[in-house]
Amino acid sequence: MAHNAETDLYHPIKTYWESRGYAVKSEIAAADVVAIDGQGDPVVIELKLGFSLTLLHQATARQSMTSQVYVAVPKWRGRVGWRAFKANLALCRRLELGVLVVDLSDGSVKEYASPKPFQRRKNTKRTKRLHSEFDRRLGDPNQGGARAGHVITSHRQRSEICAKFLAEHGPSRGADVASKTDITEATRLMGANLYGWFDRVERGTYTLSKAGQAAIART
Repeated sequence: MAHNAETDLYHPIKTYWESRGYAVKSEIAAADVVAIDGQGDPVVIELKLGFSLTLLHQATARQSMTSQVYVAVPKWRGRVGWRAFKANLALCRRLELGVLVVDLSDGSVKEYASPKPFQRRKNTKRTKRLHSEFDRRLGDPNQGGARAGHVITSHRQRSEICAKFLAEHGPSRGADVASKTDITEATRLMGANLYGWFDRVERGTYTLSKAGQAAIART
């Protein structure tokens, strides 16, 4: 990719729009590429070798000229590239930008998004999880911006409470832990054993594992 230039995108993009009956010219006013079919709004395409804030700034600025604004980038490489592309594609849809991908190996062009009004849809399951975690979190034990692996979740808080109970009282029935700590899901939580802190003694009864003892010693 280091040997490519933005100009390498131009011919495939020009061919793509000309095959659809558009007249295409480059470097018109502030736009990289302009395609016009004599009927609707002109189509403006901004070319870049990758997604960047600069590209999005340029593309959204072109929306003052026309509602038909696209960004064109080379095809991604590998799984990491695909994941990054999907995230950028979602962002472009929210910005009401079209997205064209050029395969520089054969010059083919594929349209992944068209510039149209974005319909915001809320994921009610994610909203419920957000409320649930907020309500279950005990106090505010984290600093905003902390890395994911260092965040104290409500599940970890409740696991620590159960572990501390076992450290003090020894092997205990989940029902007893639940009644003494108000962690109603204590049996299920210790059974799931997400952090490896609990060993099952018998059905419904748990003790603290070596990992659990070490974890409690660090708190």
